[in-house]
Amino acid sequence: MMNSNRDSLNRRQFLWLTTLAASTPAFAGAGISVNDLPPVRAITRGPKFHWFGYYDKLQFDASSRYVLGMQVDFEHRSPRADDVIKVGMIDLQDGDRWIELGETRAWNWQQGCMLQWLPGSRNEIIWNDRAGDQFVSHILNVKTRKRRTLPAPIYSVSPDGQWAVYPDFRRLNDTRPGYGYVGLPDPNKKILAPKDAGIWRMDMMTGQRDLIFSFADAAAVPNPHDDFKDAKHWFNHLLFSPDGTRFIFLHRWRGAKEKLGFATRMFTTNRDGTDMYVLDPYGKTSHFIWRDPQHIAAWAWHP
Repeated sequence: MMNSNRDSLNRRQFLWLTTLAASTPAFAGAGISVNDLPPVRAITRGPKFHWFGYYDKLQFDASSRYVLGMQVDFEHRSPRADDVIKVGMIDLQDGDRWIELGETRAWNWQQGCMLQWLPGSRNEIIWNDRAGDQFVSHILNVKTRKRRTLPAPIYSVSPDGQWAVYPDFRRLNDTRPGYGYVGLPDPNKKILAPKDAGIWRMDMMTGQRDLIFSFADAAAVPNPHDDFKDAKHWFNHLLFSPDGTRFIFLHRWRGAKEKLGFATRMFTTNRDGTDMYVLDPYGKTSHFIWRDPQHIAAWAWHP
C-alpha cells in the first residue's frame, strides 16, 4: 500500500523543483530524476481507442489482475443514438490481453456506461445499456459469462452491492449534454420540476424501483441564495457514502439568472430518500468524494 503522505510530498517536491528549474537558470538540472517517478505504461493498443470512466468507479478487480475498459473506433464527436461500443477487461498477467465482455448503447465520454466491478462480488461487473424504449443495466459474471439484466440503469451502487440510485438520464442528456445518454427523449422536457421523475432507488436483487426524491421535491426546498421559481431542475453526480447509509447528489437548475450556465446545491439523504439535508446551498459545488461516512471533500464556494 502506498503512503499517501509520502506520495503527496513527492508530488509537491516535484512541482516545486521543476518550477524552480524552469524559472531559475542556476537551478537547471537539479530537478527530480525520472527514476524517482512511478513507472507508467499503456495497457491498451490501437487502432481502436480505449478509456474508463468515472473516477469513483471500481476499475480493478479484487486481485488487481483485470482492468475494465471500453472500446470505440472513433473520437472527436459526441455519441449518437446508433453508436454501439464494446465493454471489456484487460488481463495484466497475459500480455495486457483485451477480453471483450459485452456492448452498450448507453454511454458518454465523461462517465462511459458506469462500467464497474459490482461491489461485494469478485467476479461480477455491471454496466448500463439501452434496450428498446428504456435504459437498463447488465450484471455479468466474467468467469461463467452468466448475465442478468435489471430494468433500470445505475449511477451509484452501495458498497454492499444491494442498492443502486440513479437520476433521469434522459433529462440529464437534455440539460447537461455529455453526462446523460442519447437515444430516448425526456418526456418532461417542457416541465420545469416534474413530480414523476427525479432520483430512483433500485433493489439490485429484485430490480424493484422506487422514486425516492423528485424534481418537485427539490424545487420545494427553500433557497435563500437564488430564486429558481421559473428555472428548469435536474440532478447529477450521485454517490453513496462508504457505509452505504446515505448518498450525495447535486441539485442543479438553470433560470434567467444563470442563462447558459447553471447553479448547484449539494444534498445528502438516507438511501431511501428520507432525512434530506442541504449540505452546500451556495450554488457552485462540484467534484467531491466521501472521506468517510461523516466527511466529504469537495470543490465548493461560499460568500
